[in-house]
Amino acid sequence: MTEKIHAPVIAWFDAHARDLPWRRPEAGAWGVMVSEFMLQQTPVNRVLPVYEQWLARWPRPADLAKEAPGEAVRAWGRLGYPRRALRLHGAAVAITERHGGDVPTEHAQLLALPGIGEYTAAAVASFAYGQRHPVLDTNVRRVLARAVTGVQYPPNATTAAERRLARELLPEDERTAARWAAASMELGALVCTAKNEGCTRCPIAAQCAWRQAGKPEHQGPPRRGQTYAGTDRQVRGKLLAVLREAHTPVPQARLDRVWHEPVQRARALDGLVTDGLVEPLPGGLYRLPLT
Repeated sequence: MTEKIHAPVIAWFDAHARDLPWRRPEAGAWGVMVSEFMLQQTPVNRVLPVYEQWLARWPRPADLAKEAPGEAVRAWGRLGYPRRALRLHGAAVAITERHGGDVPTEHAQLLALPGIGEYTAAAVASFAYGQRHPVLDTNVRRVLARAVTGVQYPPNATTAAERRLARELLPEDERTAARWAAASMELGALVCTAKNEGCTRCPIAAQCAWRQAGKPEHQGPPRRGQTYAGTDRQVRGKLLAVLREAHTPVPQARLDRVWHEPVQRARALDGLVTDGLVEPLPGGLYRLPLT
């Protein structure tokens, strides 16, 4: 099975891969790292303009590290999950202090950076440096679940069995393994999607275990849906939008106008303060963090 799926998926990728800025040689390891932070739970079309503005302003980690963390939150815009901006700022500071401003090449060094987990370390090592690591994002997990395991969707959380399978499927050659990581991810993003999968366009449809089994319906726990309207996430986003647009501290009364329900609004604001995304000041004022 292993040899049968590598070549056709990589050949498909060579013909159909999107021309994305973080895939170009000039992006470098920093461009790859920024893209990986931004693309977590966020579609490519929303990331592209923010990514390009970010790299134009902060082309190297040291450029970002010199700024206050609140500027990273401000530049993050409406990408959502803004703690990612703080984590990326923290990683830039660590890269500047520990590695002379260059994104480290070793997987262990990447993993030791603040805000970087197993997936991001593997993705940067693979996509930026061409190394051999299993890269398991949602798209890859779905491709492997269907093509190899024969189920419609992977578990809600990544399992040890999935990691073991991904390691077993890695091509031995380092360059081919890195290409496989990118190709399988793109296949999940464009063809083997969560809904309306394009089996007629899939280069490994004939070998797909799920298709051969007649595409049985998902039997596992209910898949988590993402709600937004009326949630604390929405309130947090509205509060942050006011603070991003302001370049001086904002009074409590101005924040109070963004949401009608005072208990939920207070809870959301407290959460932003706890997460380090908002800094409270004397006199009931608030701003994006400076330290």
